[in-house]
Amino acid sequence: MGEAILKSAVNHFRGRSEHALDGKGRLNIPSRFRDVLRRQYDDRLMLSMLNRCIRVYPLAQWEELEVKLLARLQEEPDSKKMIRYIIGGVEECQLDKQGRILLPPKMREEAGIGNNVVLTGVMTHFEIHDKGVWEEVSRPSAEDFENFEKSLLRSGLL
Repeated sequence: MGEAILKSAVNHFRGRSEHALDGKGRLNIPSRFRDVLRRQYDDRLMLSMLNRCIRVYPLAQWEELEVKLLARLQEEPDSKKMIRYIIGGVEECQLDKQGRILLPPKMREEAGIGNNVVLTGVMTHFEIHDKGVWEEVSRPSAEDFENFEKSLLRSGLL
């Protein structure tokens, strides 16, 4: 009974951790992220570039995103350039037996990703940031936290 409940529950990518790429540009995916893939998806992943990071989607989540992007294109034709960039630059990969993925050199270069990275779970996908870039542009300030807390209070979430 407990196992049936576990399998029917929604699993999300959560948490943040630091990792190092190996000499071939492979990244060991944290076990908590591999568990989400195993429970809810499979080992097929789609890598996409956006805003100086690599976003990693399970294939099923990526396919949902493509449908939404297509609808957006019909509503907002001006978004064609960005949609073409996102869809055209996607790379498919699979976890290897050791739970690693290969980050393509072109993507690493475009995102400015060196050997040390930060992985961040974003519920339906996870992101890979260069550690230095993460610390420079992604780490929230005290003002960011204060503004977000006010927003949560206004919306009734706190």
